Amino acid sequence: MKKSLNVVLAGGGTAGHIEPALNLADHLKLIDPTINITVLGTARGLEVDLVPARGYKLELIPAVPLPRKFNGDLVTLPTRLRSAIKQTRDLLTELEADVVVGFGGYVSIPAYLAARGEVPIVVHEANARAGLANRVGARFAAAVAETVPDSLPRAQLIGIPLRKTIESLDRAALRSKAREHFGINDSSTCVLVFGGSQGSVKLNSVVADCLNSKIFGDISILHSVGLKNEFPKSETSNYRPLKYIDRMDLAYAATDFVIGRAGAMTVAELTAVGLPACFVPLPIGNGEQSLNATPVVEAGGAIMISDLEFNADFVLNQVMPILSDAKKLSEMSKISASFGHKDSADDLAKLVLSIAREGKS
Repeated sequence: MKKSLNVVLAGGGTAGHIEPALNLADHLKLIDPTINITVLGTARGLEVDLVPARGYKLELIPAVPLPRKFNGDLVTLPTRLRSAIKQTRDLLTELEADVVVGFGGYVSIPAYLAARGEVPIVVHEANARAGLANRVGARFAAAVAETVPDSLPRAQLIGIPLRKTIESLDRAALRSKAREHFGINDSSTCVLVFGGSQGSVKLNSVVADCLNSKIFGDISILHSVGLKNEFPKSETSNYRPLKYIDRMDLAYAATDFVIGRAGAMTVAELTAVGLPACFVPLPIGNGEQSLNATPVVEAGGAIMISDLEFNADFVLNQVMPILSDAKKLSEMSKISASFGHKDSADDLAKLVLSIAREGKS
């Protein structure tokens, strides 16, 4: 008889798929350190670096992206998918998997199809509009969790598993320490600008235009530029450009307002810590970024503008009036916090454990 549960997580490709999986893994180990966790990924995804760095076992399976147009890849898709499913099924048998938890992306389709009828499946959807992999997996999953209502049938509204440092963040208590960490004036209003883990050339360009035009005035700007992007302007007493921010908890604590994209993880973190924002959705995919932000925007906890329309004039006319109104910032912060899910990691972990144990009984 097996003494420990064996949990297999499928969520490779992008940080948006990997980070929730790793946050769930952290919480499962917190609940029961004897749980064995394996993450499925492909050689082409960020999981190659991110998963081992967090201390988890990574098993690679073939990447089977679904072609968006008719070409040679579409013709060979059935053969490649069958091969990936067989390899994944053999791996699940070897691992003696008790449950497969999928977060979408290339890795999830072969994982779902390999587990079907053999291993219980839990699907987690981060976005308001579910991708193909999760729409497939949800049809035969034992349980489905979602972040935005009505993204998938039969789904429980749970939110996205977040890092403990974000879930438990008290911005007010950490404000002075955080501002000292980044060298930000304790009395100024501070805006955090970031375009996800890779940064954003568009956001960087608009920030540069605002600085050149002195639109921000005395407001402090904490700017995550992106590892591969050039600094748009030199550092000043009110402008702190960084290639990457590894202490996002401190960045959020130092900040009064955010200008950023609207990826599922970004929206989840900002609402969990109660930060108002100007969302500039990335203009790719199926429009899920706009949909992710829509509920909090419609309630008044954030504003949103298209990537094409976002410019220095918009900052001057729409963002600056908010930043100069302390009462407005406070109201938006409270509304944002009302959409946050601080217990998502615990709720999803309990759901996964209940499905795994039910399958063993």
